[in-house]
Amino acid sequence: MADLSVTLTESVTLNGSVRGTTNTLTIADIIDAFERVVTCPHSQTTTVATFATNVYDSAGAIDAQGAKYVRITNLSSDYDIELAVVGAATLYQVFVPSGHSHIICRTDDGMLAEADTSPSFGTMADIASIQARPTASSDVSVEVFAASA
Repeated sequence: MADLSVTLTESVTLNGSVRGTTNTLTIADIIDAFERVVTCPHSQTTTVATFATNVYDSAGAIDAQGAKYVRITNLSSDYDIELAVVGAATLYQVFVPSGHSHIICRTDDGMLAEADTSPSFGTMADIASIQARPTASSDVSVEVFAASA
């Protein structure tokens, strides 16, 4: 087992004053790491990660109960993607500009999608897959990193 260390740093100088912070998170007892770079063809939806209760249920599946950190990074310097985080019955989508990342802290009971503007803060669902689609007519490379305990 190992510890995963994640450091996020923001830094900007405005009117001669430096603003921003550094936050470090340590996730203990990591036993699995998954990392890949996927080229997502334009005009197509590409599944970049899948999650399952039993990792043997699907080729390349990540343990849904054990995943403690998932990062999806748009490696393009020019083109954006739309990212879908898909559960068993619902999904949510986010826009990920070139060079940016979307981070998920867990996949077991890790998402809730709603079709209104009043958050219910209800029962969360497991994440089943993450899918990416370029917004332009160019292919985009996406990096996936996941760590499981």
